[in-house]
Amino acid sequence: MTHTFEYVEVKTNAAELLNEALSKKRKKCIITTGAMTDPYIPLEKELKNTRKCLEIIEKHGYGISLLTKSDLILRDLDVLKRINQKSKCVVQMTLTTYDEELCKILEPNVCTTKRRFEVLMEMHKAGIPTVVWLTPILPFINDNEENILGILDYCKRAKVAGLLTFGIGMTLRSGNREYFFKKLEEHFPELKKEYMKKYGSSYVIQSPNSQKLTNIIKEFCKSNNIIYGEKEVFKFCTLFPEQNNQLSIFDLD
Repeated sequence: MTHTFEYVEVKTNAAELLNEALSKKRKKCIITTGAMTDPYIPLEKELKNTRKCLEIIEKHGYGISLLTKSDLILRDLDVLKRINQKSKCVVQMTLTTYDEELCKILEPNVCTTKRRFEVLMEMHKAGIPTVVWLTPILPFINDNEENILGILDYCKRAKVAGLLTFGIGMTLRSGNREYFFKKLEEHFPELKKEYMKKYGSSYVIQSPNSQKLTNIIKEFCKSNNIIYGEKEVFKFCTLFPEQNNQLSIFDLD
């Protein structure tokens, strides 16, 4: 991209392209949204591109797995319920910061964790399975037991089906590293030197508490019958119901 990070480019013909692609496919599957761009960015309120695509997915009998931080997804609950009744729908929600005031600092342009928990509750009431992404976790900021236990309590109360962590930490690419350090200076000035000293220009920024917190999460998932780990959770999110049955030789295309 050649424009600033806050700007977005809209694929205005996305729904038409999706409809054309699904019309030609022989085998049903789960369609997943990407992890780099939220399908419910603020502009979606006006464009309704995600809703249009969901309606196309429903029309053709496919499944959907969405990842979002936005309560705008509740607008499309009617379509998601119909998809889940016909095939499968999984809603994935990112939760990282139990403290509401800290959440507003770390994620200023999205609804808070408590509101996202309420979205998970609504999905459960609608019979739609959910997965929580507990990532990224910022070293020295929200990588503490109190924070993790608060989020896990939300997961238990919302009866989530799966939980992802990708390790306890974060990643910093060139470009967003500079942005992150700038925000550290603004909100946590004492931590910038700590980050630079401990991590330098590393891409992977792992929390010093990673192992301890991972053990807490694993034990929680085991005790509450929640799917844990990338391989297992991604399989749950992408396995189309019919794929549980033995494949016909005619499906091997």
